[in-house]
Amino acid sequence: MGRQAVRKLTVDRRPSTVDVIRLDRVIHERLRLGIVSALAVNDRLSFNDLKNLLHTTDGNLSVHARKLEDAQYVSCDKSFAGRVPRTEYRLTAAGRRALEKYLAHMEALIKAVRD
Repeated sequence: MGRQAVRKLTVDRRPSTVDVIRLDRVIHERLRLGIVSALAVNDRLSFNDLKNLLHTTDGNLSVHARKLEDAQYVSCDKSFAGRVPRTEYRLTAAGRRALEKYLAHMEALIKAVRD
């Protein structure tokens, strides 16, 4: 195998820029990926549970949760426990599908880089 053939094989197996661009930008952000992942393994989590689990601030969690709500990846239920407001989040079916697609894409990218 000539030098040119080795170089071509290596280039062909790397993920292209287009593959990376197709990542779901809503989920790809670190904190939003954390929210979706936490909700994928829990039926529902309160705002405070998510905040403590992800070690973030009220404002940061609120902004990112809203972005996921706008994409219809999570749903938000607001209620009161006595006089205390309670906010709970659930992963929607669309959110679960988006996470599964995102994880499959990431696995394919990792495999392409390692091969």
